[in-house]
Amino acid sequence: MKDTLINTFKGALRIGQTAAVLSRVGLNYALGDRPPTPRLLRRTFEELGATYIKLGQFIASSPTFFPQEYVEEFQHCLDRTQPLPFSVMKRILNEELGKPLHEIYSEIDPVPLASASIAQVHAAKLRTGEDVVIKIQKPGVANVLLTDLNFLYVAAKVLEFLAPKLSWTSLSGIVEEIQRTMMEECDFYKEAHNLRVFRQFLLDTHNEQATVPRVYEHCSTMRVLTMERFYGVPLTDLETIRKYCKDPERTLISAMNTWFASLTQCEFFHADVHAGNLMVLEDGRVAFIDFGIVGRMAPGTWQAISDFISAIMTGNFESMADAMVRIGVTKDEVDVSRLAADIRSLYVRMDTMGPDYAGVDDVTEDEVNNILLDLVKLGEQHGLHFPREFALLLKQFLYFDRYIHILAPELDMFMDERLNMLH
Repeated sequence: MKDTLINTFKGALRIGQTAAVLSRVGLNYALGDRPPTPRLLRRTFEELGATYIKLGQFIASSPTFFPQEYVEEFQHCLDRTQPLPFSVMKRILNEELGKPLHEIYSEIDPVPLASASIAQVHAAKLRTGEDVVIKIQKPGVANVLLTDLNFLYVAAKVLEFLAPKLSWTSLSGIVEEIQRTMMEECDFYKEAHNLRVFRQFLLDTHNEQATVPRVYEHCSTMRVLTMERFYGVPLTDLETIRKYCKDPERTLISAMNTWFASLTQCEFFHADVHAGNLMVLEDGRVAFIDFGIVGRMAPGTWQAISDFISAIMTGNFESMADAMVRIGVTKDEVDVSRLAADIRSLYVRMDTMGPDYAGVDDVTEDEVNNILLDLVKLGEQHGLHFPREFALLLKQFLYFDRYIHILAPELDMFMDERLNMLH
């Protein structure tokens, strides 16, 4: 009863904080501070904190759900926050691990390596001598997420009632998906499980070119994750990578082949391969870190996506259209021949920037991004709504496309025989 009252009070306080931020933003808007709506929304989300930052990142990775201008703006949604004092994080460590910290760690750096909306990361050393990092969940994050997402769910239901056409977009369904994803990120047991599964996948496929951090079970809980510490640089640091290995292009191919193999040979794929989560270690191996966000693909959906990729490689527009229909969800009959014709028109634009665009100075990553978003939009114009996993896959392909520009500008993702895209 007492806990229920406390949680109710915290929930009411959180709703009050949300209302205060929205009121301040509204007042500033009335006084003339009127940036474009997507930018205003992104800034407001960053002010509202953890839940809305994660929601912004969901928007950024979901071109199948949201307008292009919002997807592009929320690419800039920052998940960096002011670190909490170590005294606060130390209290959580003590509560979670249930024993004096000096019995587990010989030292912990009080200055965090990173601080995001959900967790803070500190470097440490175990009493047994291993260098580790400790990912510590910030206090109250799970309660804030639940309060915010329940509020958003009710708001979505009201909107769907007032505007029935929105029920096909299923705003409440989107909120439910966001809630499932975010609450998984708050469960470090699940992330530890993901790390173990991916490590086993690397062993089963005899992959010695990639690695993931080892989890130290005796000092990991739902809110604390102690992992092996890696020393290396992001995949985008070409100058340092050249010191670690002679052939940066081969390093990138190893990273991509590892990820491609996981699509069919692992129970999930890493769904956030931005440069901070892909490291090149001092011994030349590629390290995949941070498995808080993963994607799972139904066999039928993956077969359709595989066919879609094959069709792109052969330039078969009818097969592309057929695969897109199988990937998407629709309540209407789709004219596959018309969709194929529209893809052909878009492909003319893609082809001018495709395998040979790497040497063209005036082509930007945003333009490549826009083309893929246009492809999704084209499907939606024909009544198709794609699962979020498809959007996650597209986003990872975009990340790898950027790495190709930096590390291997002559590499053709779809035609190079060293890339085992379809396994």
